[in-house]
Amino acid sequence: MRRLMTSVLVLSIAAPSAAQDALTSPYRDQTAAEIRGLTEKEISELREGRGMGLARAAELNGYPGPRHVLDAVREGRLRLSPGQLQTVQRLFDVMAREAKRLGDMILEEERALEGEFRKGTISESDLQAGVTRIAALQGQLRAVHLKTHLETRPVLTEQQIQHYDQLRGYGASSPQEHKH
Repeated sequence: MRRLMTSVLVLSIAAPSAAQDALTSPYRDQTAAEIRGLTEKEISELREGRGMGLARAAELNGYPGPRHVLDAVREGRLRLSPGQLQTVQRLFDVMAREAKRLGDMILEEERALEGEFRKGTISESDLQAGVTRIAALQGQLRAVHLKTHLETRPVLTEQQIQHYDQLRGYGASSPQEHKH
């Protein structure tokens, strides 16, 4: 009986605490954020034109990303000819410029959408229009990153791509279906 009473007491103390944790929002630290709908990391990555995993479909299927190729070259872990290096750098520069431009546009649209929520003036049609604009820009941003992976692949030899995949940790555990 004593054991039962102890269990009931423990549960009665723990249950409200657990319920309170379940209600605590993971967003509570974002209330003072520049754009509440995005994390600081997301804002930073959009501003900097970072990949954010948008080209994962290419990356994991044998289409190297120019940023990671350049990083591997700088670390002395991947060798490219001067011509290859120049081409990959150019591809990266074009991608970064366009990704930053689109990232800034996404941030502007996110800011506007949130502003309507903050003012309490958003309508359903405003919501739909804002979300549609953001989605279109996000699609364009993803296409920029994927396209650059697509353009990087023919610059490299099959051996360089295999070495790149090994450096990235893909190796033999990720069979490549294509034979380009």
